[in-house]
Amino acid sequence: MQDIELESKITCPECGYSKVETMPTNACQWYYECEGCKALLRPLKGDCCVYCSYGTVKCPPIQEGSSCCNKP
Repeated sequence: MQDIELESKITCPECGYSKVETMPTNACQWYYECEGCKALLRPLKGDCCVYCSYGTVKCPPIQEGSSCCNKP
């Protein structure tokens, strides 16, 4: 069993601002407001959450090898 990383550095594609955030383990994060430019980030097509799209570490369910947010 591998250790799950809970911190991911999320980077805004609009302005490049980055911040290390702690990912939730009990819910997906579909929206994230950039502190740098206030852009509202949403997951890219095919990704389940903003961490999978813009973070350095995928979300906990994906790390565990399961589907995120009960998606089939």
